Amino acid sequence: MANSKTTFPVVLRAGMDGWIVVECPIIPGCISQGRTREEALENIREAIEVCLEAEGTPSSYELASVTVAA
Repeated sequence: MANSKTTFPVVLRAGMDGWIVVECPIIPGCISQGRTREEALENIREAIEVCLEAEGTPSSYELASVTVAA
């Protein structure tokens, strides 16, 4: 049986220590970091896999954008 693949949204931002912080907003607590963008993305991929093994795939979610005055 072939493994199915699912794409998850992630958010990257600069951490105060110079590392790149990355999190998957649809999986509570699923966060990682890396020295480079590539390392951060690899680390969050592993974190997502661990979260999915422990909690399963989120059954439903909605992504939306909100505009605020800056």
